[in-house]
Amino acid sequence: MDRDDLEPKKAKSYGLGEDLSKHSVAELAALIETLKGEIVRVEEVLAGKQSSKSAAEAAFKR
Repeated sequence: MDRDDLEPKKAKSYGLGEDLSKHSVAELAALIETLKGEIVRVEEVLAGKQSSKSAAEAAFKR
């Protein structure tokens, strides 16, 4: 058994602005799905922060 077989496979990472031409079609499709999930996550946090900001602004306008 090869030692590499015992170590967990590292997920491929992606950096913003990275050259996409070196990725396969499957990797690019997976990247799109990952980024869509990340967009949803960011939008949820943003909505929460906007709600908190609006509540704070309303409280201090009194």
